[in-house]
Amino acid sequence: MKPLLKHSAKLLPFSLALALAACGGGGGGSPSANNPTPASSVATISSSEMATSSSATSMASSSAVAGETVNINFTNAAVHDPSVVKVGSEYYVFGSHLAAAKSSDLMNWTKVADGVNNQNPLFGNKVTTELADTFTWSEVTGLWAADVIQLDDGKFYFYYNSCKGDSPRSALGVAVADNIEGPYVNKQIMLKSGMWGQASEDGTVYDAQVHPNAVDPDVFFDKNGKLWMMYGSYSGGIFILELDEATGLAKPGQGYGKHLLGGHHARIEGAYVLYNAQTGYYYMFTSFGGLDAIGAYNMRVARSVNPDGPYLDAAGTDMSTVKGNPNKLFDDVLYAPHGQKLMGNFQFALAAGETGTQHGYVSAGHNSAYYEEESDQYFLIFHTRFPGRGEQHEIRTHELFFNADGWPVAAPYRYVPLSSNPTTLDKTIAGSEVAGSYKYINHGKDISATLKTSSTITLNSDGSVTGAVSGSWSAQGNNLIDLTLGNESFKGVLSRQWNPNSKTFVVTFSAQSTAGISVWGSRNN
Repeated sequence: MKPLLKHSAKLLPFSLALALAACGGGGGGSPSANNPTPASSVATISSSEMATSSSATSMASSSAVAGETVNINFTNAAVHDPSVVKVGSEYYVFGSHLAAAKSSDLMNWTKVADGVNNQNPLFGNKVTTELADTFTWSEVTGLWAADVIQLDDGKFYFYYNSCKGDSPRSALGVAVADNIEGPYVNKQIMLKSGMWGQASEDGTVYDAQVHPNAVDPDVFFDKNGKLWMMYGSYSGGIFILELDEATGLAKPGQGYGKHLLGGHHARIEGAYVLYNAQTGYYYMFTSFGGLDAIGAYNMRVARSVNPDGPYLDAAGTDMSTVKGNPNKLFDDVLYAPHGQKLMGNFQFALAAGETGTQHGYVSAGHNSAYYEEESDQYFLIFHTRFPGRGEQHEIRTHELFFNADGWPVAAPYRYVPLSSNPTTLDKTIAGSEVAGSYKYINHGKDISATLKTSSTITLNSDGSVTGAVSGSWSAQGNNLIDLTLGNESFKGVLSRQWNPNSKTFVVTFSAQSTAGISVWGSRNN
């Protein structure tokens, strides 16, 4: 069946599965061991998703440590595929369906815009005329995962993309504004895809197996000031282009650019790059699986010493070799073993004395990431669905840490600053604080909608681990921890995180294995 996808548009809308193959999951949510050492240091939208995309909910919780209580307030907003940019003291996220929100603390979000219509202020209430050529090409009035960056001229560059949805017929372009909140004025279309039977951007006839879908841009500066755009989705995979720093447009002669990951309709999308000056690596985040509540979205990461790759996982696999099956649609088994999995579907059980809704996520993904230089903190920002809540989704922010091997690990709970606690809490965790009973999650390596529920393990003071899994542990100083669980070794990071069910800051660990499996622990009080 797969060879039929190459050139004929009329053969693509064959089923919902083929529709999802075309654009990937990037538009969902409403109407997506041998690494080199650095030199130095396509979707159907439900009515329920439309209803929730513009909603925001608020909730308040309290935290008690040593008898003290503090209110923790969250204001939640729905922006699918959030891409972060900071302007002054405000964090902005831009996503699919021309949605945007802002926050000053990464906990309370205010919606700025939503909906591809002429009431949306981001394009001065005239998006349908500003992007008329784009919508003519994609054959739909819709926008997918956006990205915004400020260039050296002080202006904000809004990288938009529109995908037909039942095929990878897409257009990706850029609009410019003097203000982060717009109004943006279209500059031009940069790339097109899905030109069936016609020459594509590289001069050859478009082939959905190997050519990219022109969606999901991430534009970033490398450590030397060069400007790049990573993009792509299902179809031919993830690609990268070098851009002109002055114009924000692609430098000539690159075609679609360099292939980095995926192809043959592998369910891999939502690429985002973060550079860590301490490790010397560029980290490429992607989401494997499908975006919806049964789609099994899970975030993964690979790294490179160069912005344009090759990107490798901890096993040394060059991610450009990780592809789907040309003869079988969505053959997840082929690519599930690759990349470092940060998190998949999970839910913590309630321990004694805990109350409220059990903490857990479903199909969390299409993330961005941010380094806050002033506080020396890394953050992972993504959308997620929730157990038992269908397609409703919201923005979440978690702290991101780097283990002894230089791989990122995500905190188990959403971000709440330690300063929220009325009594000063030391960021450093002494080895004597680690021993105790923990709720334990093993995220596995599968691409599955199965909810991984917590079990109980004990990190004993003698360095042994007992309970649902046996092994050993040792604190390494600087909040680092080594664990051997079963027959697998994990390098991790200890932190204090606010547990919404105990309403206290608790000791947690987040760790990775060379095989790319993440495990989490949350200490029971």
